[in-house]
Amino acid sequence: MFERVALVHYHEIGLKGRNRATFENRLRVNLDSAVADLTDARCYRISSRLIVPMSSVADADELLDRVAAIPGVSYVGDAFITARDIGEIEAAALASLANAEPGGSFAVEARRSNTDFEMRSHDINVAVGQHVGERTGRRVDLGDPDVKISIEVVQGSTYVYSRRLEGVGGLPVGTAGKVVALLSAGIDSPVAAWRLMKRGAVVVGVHFSGVPHTNDLSVRLATDIGHVLERHEGLGRLYVVPFGDLQREISLKSPPSLRVLLYRRLMLRVAEAIAVREGARALVTGESLGQVASQTLDNIAAVDPAATIPVLRPLIGTDKNEIVAEARRLGTYEISIQHHDDCCTLFMPRMPATHATIAEVDLAETDLDLERMVSDAIASASYEDFRCPAYRRAEHRRRPGKDAPADEEAAG
Repeated sequence: MFERVALVHYHEIGLKGRNRATFENRLRVNLDSAVADLTDARCYRISSRLIVPMSSVADADELLDRVAAIPGVSYVGDAFITARDIGEIEAAALASLANAEPGGSFAVEARRSNTDFEMRSHDINVAVGQHVGERTGRRVDLGDPDVKISIEVVQGSTYVYSRRLEGVGGLPVGTAGKVVALLSAGIDSPVAAWRLMKRGAVVVGVHFSGVPHTNDLSVRLATDIGHVLERHEGLGRLYVVPFGDLQREISLKSPPSLRVLLYRRLMLRVAEAIAVREGARALVTGESLGQVASQTLDNIAAVDPAATIPVLRPLIGTDKNEIVAEARRLGTYEISIQHHDDCCTLFMPRMPATHATIAEVDLAETDLDLERMVSDAIASASYEDFRCPAYRRAEHRRRPGKDAPADEEAAG
């Protein structure tokens, strides 16, 4: 019988010129990691495509789903490999229909990467179409078929498939450096982190919890979100920073209307300290222009100077309905809508400023020992690692905990 494989196509990688091989190899490594428990063989390249072998037909659906979820994949075909023989190609076309959606009409689309094959693409279409029609009774519809049989003659073999899963597109994680994303348990920030993964960045998450002034439910939900993002091989680590006491300190020493902005500025400073440790080049937030009081242009401008590295806001021009739709597709929405108390609602003022200035927030911070506060936050942080083959771990000798604070490890 025919060998069955996942035939992976990509788009943006094909435009990378002399760097293309680097991008292809990164995608190959990420795919190997994603399906390591489902196949005994490694992914390999053939003529602008990647092949993921299947060890068990019983795992085919799961393997295809995992492959389609990896950034860099344009689409994946559930393919049979045959020789360059029209009889075998016809038989594989019939076999492939068993894996496709049911329907009455079909079309055949053949492509040759090797022009030394004696049959032209049109001739293959006609021969296979006639054979399938006679054997199945299905009718040919070239305009809007229920099923399309794709045939690709590549190098010494032919790949035939009727089932195709759309991928997430983008670039392979690990081709665009590392970023630190402020990751709440809400709807927006996971989507922002996901968008950076799709552009090839390795993401390190930082979750600020309201502990000890709230329970740790937001931490558990953020971890659950981390496991969803892990499916895409893009989240390397999630830091958890207990932030409640620091917020309380700010609330006691600062003007109520500026509290939220001072929280945000301290978060950026802590996230940047983690970025320095991790070798990350930018911070990422889930802010959308005008969505809440802290996200006006004036307030964003007042918060940004707290960081010395770029702050990326991939959702800045996206409305809430669009973000919710993307969160649903990503699989984080149902986690994020669970009721929880987090640091975003802790010690909130009744009337937060909507048009603060940099001078106002600078003045409000004069009574705060910012260096010590950042140090306290880093010392209390813990972390969890996730499966991400492109992630290069910071030099820690052991997991932070009560007996091994994060800043002590960094010095060790």
